[in-house]
Amino acid sequence: MPIKVAVLFERRPHEKRVAMVPAVADKLAKLGCSISMLSGAGLASKLPDSAFSAVTFAQSEQALLADAAIVLAVQAPSAELITLLQPGTILLSFIYPNKEAALTRLLRDKQITCFAMEQVPRISRAQAMDALSSQAALAGYYAALMGATKLSRILPMMTTAVGSIRPARCLVMGLGVAGLQALATARRLGAITEGYDVRPETKEQAESLGAKFVDTGVDARGEGGYARELTAAEKDKIAAVVTKHIQQADIVITTAAIPGRLSPKLISKAQVDGMKLGAVIIDLAAEGGGNCEYSVPGETVLQGQITIAAPLNVPSMLAEHASELYAKNVLNLLQLFIVDGEIALNWEDEVLAKTVLTHAGEIKPAAIKTALEQ
Repeated sequence: MPIKVAVLFERRPHEKRVAMVPAVADKLAKLGCSISMLSGAGLASKLPDSAFSAVTFAQSEQALLADAAIVLAVQAPSAELITLLQPGTILLSFIYPNKEAALTRLLRDKQITCFAMEQVPRISRAQAMDALSSQAALAGYYAALMGATKLSRILPMMTTAVGSIRPARCLVMGLGVAGLQALATARRLGAITEGYDVRPETKEQAESLGAKFVDTGVDARGEGGYARELTAAEKDKIAAVVTKHIQQADIVITTAAIPGRLSPKLISKAQVDGMKLGAVIIDLAAEGGGNCEYSVPGETVLQGQITIAAPLNVPSMLAEHASELYAKNVLNLLQLFIVDGEIALNWEDEVLAKTVLTHAGEIKPAAIKTALEQ
């Protein structure tokens, strides 16, 4: 019997992605899976039903989920959908248990085996499954384009019959996957680029992309590839150096976000008030409240002559490629436990052990279990 895989229709606001694309559906079928989804689930990603040759289309979510062995989604499913799942069903999606405590408890109580895509460990072997990174790369690319289109000048140097136009300056704050992609894109568009991060090991990466690194002398390396919390003294030291670069920039792109937590404030109101007239800030950390004190998540605001955009769910704005990359991340994770047409969960596998959120009526990560069960 084939393994029944159900792909959910994404219902959350701002979400245009889908967890399955035709090429991945074909590969799953070869693994011994039968794939089902609701009609129209891929339309927001420019994928009509006719594009899926290896998929059957259910008439309702009840029918879709009634006997599914594996359920795939981008965003966390609603509580109503989770109640439709049979105990032992395997779910793959982003969850963010710090924000979705009740949902995480429900997954535990329903005995769902949930692999939270944001928990894929950042190790070399798991790079092909790292959905956070694949989506962040698209967000960084698009952030540079948004900055260029909101700026009332051009990015590259241009020589005309009446004189030369100097290139724009772009500062990227936070040099993870999104930040480095933003630097690379802004550079390709012709801007003079600078990169800043509290982790000094990113200096070489920024310089390899042709950017100047803003060195503040503060080392804030933390666990899991993220920055640790800064002390008040460190924040003051950083501000003294970074303010000058913020206020010289035409475009500032901020990317400092930790999944499921509040975003650190990198740009104060005072720093914004001293920026060049017509400058633009693109804040990619809006889901966590934003990196700029003036940011309004989901909105573009004008503070004096400074434009501050804090878009939500930027990867979804590039839904076609975002869906493709996400579906491939999911496929690579599925291939770890679909063996010879059967589901075989090997908890000795580091990737599976660190990605699983709930299994057999337990919340598996110790820190999350402690936080949610107290």
